[in-house]
Amino acid sequence: MSERKYVQRGYQDSGGERERGRRGPGGPVPRPAGPRGRGLGRPTTEVCRCAVCGSEQDVSTLEPGSRCSKCNADLHTCTHCAHFDSSATFECRQPITARIASKAKANDCELFAPRATKETAGGEMSSDPKAAFDALFKGL
Repeated sequence: MSERKYVQRGYQDSGGERERGRRGPGGPVPRPAGPRGRGLGRPTTEVCRCAVCGSEQDVSTLEPGSRCSKCNADLHTCTHCAHFDSSATFECRQPITARIASKAKANDCELFAPRATKETAGGEMSSDPKAAFDALFKGL
């Protein structure tokens, strides 16, 4: 009888290295080429959005004094800047000498760079939940 309590094969078995990731005699299963995941590989566009209402803004028109066309909020603020980081010194990743008190109010910072995100150029959004659910399984 074995000196171990359990007789299943496990990490204490000798007999060479364990073969991980092998499926059958042919070796590991090859992965398909190309991007993986939902939405990967789709064309993307760079978009700047208002931090208050979320409406899309034109990046070329963001200058001191510019306002959102939908909610009339200031756009040249720290919350719209690419360098804004709430965990950094003075809440900015760039070396600034003085802290800007209100991050949501307009300022004239020279280091301002509009925060732009990449979004996939998707199809039209449906307001009907049933149609959106059916669209998930359309290609299956």
